[in-house]
Amino acid sequence: MEAIITAIISGGLALVGVIFSNMQSNKKIEVHLDKQQAVMDTKIDELTREVRMHNNFAQRVPVIEEQIKVINHRINDLEKGGK
Repeated sequence: MEAIITAIISGGLALVGVIFSNMQSNKKIEVHLDKQQAVMDTKIDELTREVRMHNNFAQRVPVIEEQIKVINHRINDLEKGGK
């Protein structure tokens, strides 16, 4: 009978130790994941900013190209008028 009680107590204490160890491990993992998530959020925000800048530039390029065509045409007209 004593062996059974001793086994139950030993098993219970081992179970408590395992539960405590798992809880500590889970907390460490959660902290690590929170840090990783914060890094990912920062990277996504930066990439979003860069994409917006690129999109703005991509929208402006055709306008600039059109302005260059007009300027070139005006230069050609001035060169023809000067000769």
